[in-house]
Amino acid sequence: MPQLSRRTFASGLLGGSLVGGGLISGALAPVHAKTERSASATAAPVSVTPLAQIKIGRFTVTALTDGYADMPYTFFPGRSPAQVEQAATAQFTARQSGVRFLFNQYLVEDGQRRILIDSGPAGSIGQTGALPKALGAVGLQRDQIDAVIVTHMHQDHMGGLIVGGKKNYPKAELYIDRRDVTHWTDQAKANGAPDYLQPSFRMAKDVVRLYPKLQAIDGEREIVRGVSIVDLTGHTPGHIGVRIEDGGQSLIMVSDMIFPVVHPAATDVCFLFEQDRAAAQAMRERFFPRAASEGALIAATHMPFPGLGRIVSDRGQLRWQAADWALQT
Repeated sequence: MPQLSRRTFASGLLGGSLVGGGLISGALAPVHAKTERSASATAAPVSVTPLAQIKIGRFTVTALTDGYADMPYTFFPGRSPAQVEQAATAQFTARQSGVRFLFNQYLVEDGQRRILIDSGPAGSIGQTGALPKALGAVGLQRDQIDAVIVTHMHQDHMGGLIVGGKKNYPKAELYIDRRDVTHWTDQAKANGAPDYLQPSFRMAKDVVRLYPKLQAIDGEREIVRGVSIVDLTGHTPGHIGVRIEDGGQSLIMVSDMIFPVVHPAATDVCFLFEQDRAAAQAMRERFFPRAASEGALIAATHMPFPGLGRIVSDRGQLRWQAADWALQT
């Protein structure tokens, strides 16, 4: 097995250079994953805090994770459960209980401000709740975060904002698209929503109540110089991405535009939680070719850590290609 260098390296990352990464023991709960050879075999338990840092001009972007959950194979309209499992197996994300979803968050720093993109489910789904320890691994407490951008108001993206009925990032400004704020605080919509969406409706009301600095975003805009909002509506009414850009380099955090099973070659596969499946599919069909033509470096919430990759055209077929990254040893 090749020995990784102690120095970090950048390889094939057009628009961004990897400057660090590490596996620091002690933060995530043990992960028990099936091996490729046997559905009943399990890997040795591990306990790690994964970190990966990318330089985008003056920005340092740190990939963190709150943990993981397995989404049942029945959660993907457009394919049968057997087809979903087959696709997940090909991507090495298949588990006995479903498709393995990571919950990646991204910390953006420029020496003056610390901006967190999404806050994870914080224990409300699966094996999660590791984000505070991950922040601690880079020497930060939650009261040192200046702003949180919430890409949409599903519980797995905003759950960490509130713990025990109190706001979890006491000094942070909050940025959320106005369309999502309106949708998720509408009691009539909550009354007609299925049970699996009720936690998101409840959390949304608490977020609005507890964060008086919440800024409802109207359309694409710049949050600070070099950090701007990208409209990716479809997955939810106000689903957004975040572009970090400086010095001729850029990274787009696309939230739930892409995740295991739902990818550029299968835009017609949907996810149970999408409010408007037709709009979500249409956005994917517009976004993926554009991202491929630009060679955009992408960060995706639910892809295997650190969620970095590109949409590439391979003999006329669009596909996801994970970006290279290194472990600092």
